[in-house]
Amino acid sequence: MYETKYHRASSADEAVKLAGSADDGQFIAGGQTLIPTMKQRLASPSDLVDIRNIDAMKGVNVDGNKVTIGAATTHAEVADAPQLRAVCQGISDLAGHIGDPAVRHMGTIGGSVANNDPAADYPAALLALGAEIITNNRTISADDFFTGMFETALEDGELITSISFTVPDKSAYSKFPNPASRYAMAGVFVAKGGDGVRVAVTGAGSDGVFRHAGMEEALGSNWSADAVADADVDEAMMLSDIHGNAAYRANLVRVMAKRAVAAAG
Repeated sequence: MYETKYHRASSADEAVKLAGSADDGQFIAGGQTLIPTMKQRLASPSDLVDIRNIDAMKGVNVDGNKVTIGAATTHAEVADAPQLRAVCQGISDLAGHIGDPAVRHMGTIGGSVANNDPAADYPAALLALGAEIITNNRTISADDFFTGMFETALEDGELITSISFTVPDKSAYSKFPNPASRYAMAGVFVAKGGDGVRVAVTGAGSDGVFRHAGMEEALGSNWSADAVADADVDEAMMLSDIHGNAAYRANLVRVMAKRAVAAAG
């Protein structure tokens, strides 16, 4: 790796200040993407600002029908929080199947969301749940946050501090994982609540996570796996690579959507 300076921040404000004063400062929590990238010399930040130990950015809180998850909360903590599982099992199950135990105990929800890997799991959950991404200076709706493959609405030096969403009536996530990486080759999160039905797809789209309007409309009038069994999934929007072509992924999206609806009940 290249030489870099390490800082441990005690608050979000301090983290933003440290990163902003560096030539090329980067935030780091679990480091599941950044550290391997640095090892391959594909990134060389001048300074690393560690946000993992900021207490105000950790933990899961359920207050009535409002859920707030600190950005520095690990996948394992999201999966194991009983108060979260009681109100939104879909996101708990999702977190419990990210990577392997080592990844789940190091990686954080904020890091995954900020990176917006096209095969990551959380973006589908946040989009389907109509979540809000809260940063050090504003609140961004999930619909506006994910702007393309590895692209988000975050500005330079902006730090995600927490994630918030309203408890859904029903939710579930189903994915077909790559057997080596456990990333989604196709993953579908479905949620039904007071604002209707939302369906988000990850791992399959050529431009990253996206909502599927056709499935949302079908499930809005008939909440059943049969309603999405023959949904139109545009192959032109699908990824095609060594792991599966566009037609294969389009079919996976339909299959995962059926499984997610069935799991939601």
